[in-house]
Amino acid sequence: MTDDVLSAARAWADADPHDGDRAEIEALISAGDLPELTGRFAGPLTFGTAGLRGPLRAGPAGMNAAVVTRAAAGLARHLADSGHAGGGVVIGFDARRRSDEFAHISAAVLAGAGFAVQVLPRALPTPVLSFAVRHLGCAAGVMVTASHNPPDDNGYKVYLGDGAQLVPPADRQIEEAIAAVGPARDVRLSDDWLTLGDDIQADYVAAVVTALDPSRVPSRSDLVVAYTAMHGVGAETTRAVFATAGLAEPVSVPEQDAPDPAFPTVAFPNPEEPGAVDLLKALASRVGADVAIAEDPDADRCSVVCGGRQLTGDEVGALLADWLLRRGVQGTYASSLVSGSLMHVIAAAAGQPSAETPTGFKWIMRAGSDSAPLVYGYEEALGYSVAPSVARDKDGISAALAVALLAAELKTTDRTLLDRLDELAREHGLFVTGQLSVRVEDLTVISDAMARLRAAPPTRLLGREVAFADLALDDPAVDAVRLLGDGVRVIVRPSGTEPKLKAYLESVVPVHDDAGLIAARGRGEDELDQLRAEMSAALAL
Repeated sequence: MTDDVLSAARAWADADPHDGDRAEIEALISAGDLPELTGRFAGPLTFGTAGLRGPLRAGPAGMNAAVVTRAAAGLARHLADSGHAGGGVVIGFDARRRSDEFAHISAAVLAGAGFAVQVLPRALPTPVLSFAVRHLGCAAGVMVTASHNPPDDNGYKVYLGDGAQLVPPADRQIEEAIAAVGPARDVRLSDDWLTLGDDIQADYVAAVVTALDPSRVPSRSDLVVAYTAMHGVGAETTRAVFATAGLAEPVSVPEQDAPDPAFPTVAFPNPEEPGAVDLLKALASRVGADVAIAEDPDADRCSVVCGGRQLTGDEVGALLADWLLRRGVQGTYASSLVSGSLMHVIAAAAGQPSAETPTGFKWIMRAGSDSAPLVYGYEEALGYSVAPSVARDKDGISAALAVALLAAELKTTDRTLLDRLDELAREHGLFVTGQLSVRVEDLTVISDAMARLRAAPPTRLLGREVAFADLALDDPAVDAVRLLGDGVRVIVRPSGTEPKLKAYLESVVPVHDDAGLIAARGRGEDELDQLRAEMSAALAL
């Protein structure tokens, strides 16, 4: 095994086109660091439905010049085999370490393969890239980003010509094409590619504002918004959207406004992580903000704080759906299967269809039909599409504008987002959602727990009968199970990105006139705690 690892490492170093990456592997070989080499050569990064993502390090199990070169060459082969030889490809990148380098490597590889390649002019948000794919009529798009991953990661996300992320079997086909690429040093390169101008960002800004029609909220300029880009690339574009929409400039967290790949003020650059929005909450309190908004580093997600409380993704998802429905937006409203049920209830009450999709925006964006096209989609992990005609992916910038316009609309009657949530609870019941998440070292713990649950699912939760459904039998198949009863729902699935087993919990509590919302919230939290205990027992974890 030692000889195999050393042989693979030497062969990789010989073929590595990047001096620094090659020297990194050679230093590990010279030092005899077999544990580190074994980890880097245990296997290549998997090309999944979100592309590649992994730590910045040399070797096949990391993000580096050789891996990106071979990924771009594999993508080129897949596009050519799919009938898009010589078509257009647009490439974007965020401000993480080596993102611009990886974007330019990809451009050189794809241009060398005969594609008409255009690269965004500087580090810009992922939604701008998603917009650019369709706006420029390209066959595909590439975004170099690791989104909200830790600072030492980077990634490579692929969009097809419809502007949405790829779905199976395209991911497997691209992975097979990458595996067939020869040594990275031998891949043909060309500098015959173009750098786009600032008009692509301006076109995105104009499209977002047109889609959301801020003129319908005449008092919007009075709104005070606190904002953080979380050391990412969203600030400039978000400010441009707000200014074009006639809103006051958001008051930004100064320590987090400029892009910084070290993400020095947060443990993880993810608004969902504990403590990540502490600086935003403090700023909102100081300036008396009506609402506070955090975007993740590539600005495709956003989190909302109101009255000092961070709203859940399901709460924001329901609020935005309700806002669009009250505006008369007709079509399909979609969410991932692990998201809450309130949005579907609201859509049904408004006479509009809704759809539940497998997890991930690649599926959400494919919901709807010719007679009822997708007009809104969301997932509980802070992803929202309020303008799918602009960007066919989650978009934290257009969502931020929608949240601000909703808050401004409510402010005219001295109400807040929290007040609107209360009104929805009185109308439809209080939908309380939460999670049971178990991190493991041994992945067989997860597979064993899922097998136990499938073999002997609980028949009652919260004292109510529940029906069991194995979603692995659906089309497309999803490695998840659903337990559904009167006012109770649980979805259990392995995480797609972390060694975790997750149970998504939901309880629906009626709001009675005599007891009110306070009593309903107390009962809802108690029922979530009970669900966590019951599902822990069912999973034997």
